[in-house]
Amino acid sequence: MNLAIILLNHLPVLPEVIVLAGACALMIVDLRVTSERRVVSYYIAQGVLVACAAGTVFVQWVDGPTKLYLFSGLFVSDVMSNVLKLASYASVWLALVYSRQYLLDRGLLRGEFITLLLFALLGMMVMISAASFLSLYLGLELMSLCLFAMVALNRDSAQSTEAAMKYFVLGALSSGLLLYGMSMIYGATGSLALSEVARSTSQLAATTTDRAFLVFGLVFVVAGLAFKIGAAPFHMWIPDVYHGAPTAVTLVIGSAPKLSAFAIAIRLLVNGLPELAHDWQDMLALLALLSMAVGNITAIAQSNLKRMLAYSTIAHMGFMLLGLLSGVVGGNRLSADDAYGAAMFYVIVYVIMSLGAFGMLLYLSRAGFECENLDDLRGLSRRSPWFAFVMMVLMFSLAGIPPTAGFYAKVAVLSAAISAGWIWLAVAAVILSLVGAFYYLRIVKLMYFDEPREGGAVPGHPEMRLLLSANGLLLLAFGILPQPLMNLCFVAIQKL
Repeated sequence: MNLAIILLNHLPVLPEVIVLAGACALMIVDLRVTSERRVVSYYIAQGVLVACAAGTVFVQWVDGPTKLYLFSGLFVSDVMSNVLKLASYASVWLALVYSRQYLLDRGLLRGEFITLLLFALLGMMVMISAASFLSLYLGLELMSLCLFAMVALNRDSAQSTEAAMKYFVLGALSSGLLLYGMSMIYGATGSLALSEVARSTSQLAATTTDRAFLVFGLVFVVAGLAFKIGAAPFHMWIPDVYHGAPTAVTLVIGSAPKLSAFAIAIRLLVNGLPELAHDWQDMLALLALLSMAVGNITAIAQSNLKRMLAYSTIAHMGFMLLGLLSGVVGGNRLSADDAYGAAMFYVIVYVIMSLGAFGMLLYLSRAGFECENLDDLRGLSRRSPWFAFVMMVLMFSLAGIPPTAGFYAKVAVLSAAISAGWIWLAVAAVILSLVGAFYYLRIVKLMYFDEPREGGAVPGHPEMRLLLSANGLLLLAFGILPQPLMNLCFVAIQKL
């Protein structure tokens, strides 16, 4: 009876237990796998992700809208965490499917890749449910260390090794900044729990000296977050890492971690430091403007698709920050649910777009050929009309052209910014989006109006063809009918 009560009380950590047990089992099973295709390991990983999704849905069904704290306030289970976890499972599941043939062709589909991917997912899940500085930092480091190793997976490539070193050094620097900022806030408030930090901050922020001390720590926290998100001027690692890593790893870095980065921004700033909203809003406004400017303008000069999408990521993170800074207006939080819900909608749609864009690069690559230059897409409509259409939908969505989900996501964020009084920033975002549309439309022009560099149809893998097609059509569906996902994001934020 006591065991049943203990298990019921710790039910919210069921998905984390499944991932941990699955990753450990996978390491043991992989020792006995002799096939280079890693069929057993691949399907075990797929099964673990499906089991995690089922466990999360079950936890949400049992707990409902209730917010539960576990392990002395280190872990929180709420609607937002469950929604973001489900999106993370879907992202990692698609990344596995999209990457499989690419990794097989290059001899990189090893147990290390799949195991590191699951442990990185575990780190993301801990970050998403973190209710304390301690658990947040634990999840962040678990995810980061796995991603560092994945970037260096191709040990024979000097480019991958260089990218891994840059990622490791700058990742360590950003972790140090974040840790220093959290230690300053802990020194001021005397607590690691975000709920207690929020209560103490509301009292300390009233005095000038204490507020200055808190803002000093806040600067380092925001800088550390900006590094992890990839916002300018802390973006210098993104283009080199995206370019140097194997495309399969770039796909992983550019998708699911953005969901956990959004979660820690909400946990730290919105839940932990709401009384300092005026201060961190000004910081986020500058980061958003710089990110949109640097990302969109610099991407125009890129001829490498992975570098272009890296700068595109920087610009899109600027838009996400635009939603985060629009939640509090002069101390009034009446529009907070709409603004943060729009930011959450934006980051989920961005992950779908990123999965599709990098998935197309993986689909068009083959043994001995990397599809990563603009010229590699010339005349794609003549070799594969359907996937040229899918790529066009992805580019239209990234550019924010109707009727795609990317258009609605940008409209929702801009509407929140205008409602919060950030009109000048919204105008700048629109202008920079028009600038950024150039490099997306350039890809459409290459696919439909230029002569192909090589003849013949694109070789297809049925599972990947089906999922890439669904990926593109999903962006059209969310663009035409965005309300189901938008309402889900609104409810998730409302229950915080």
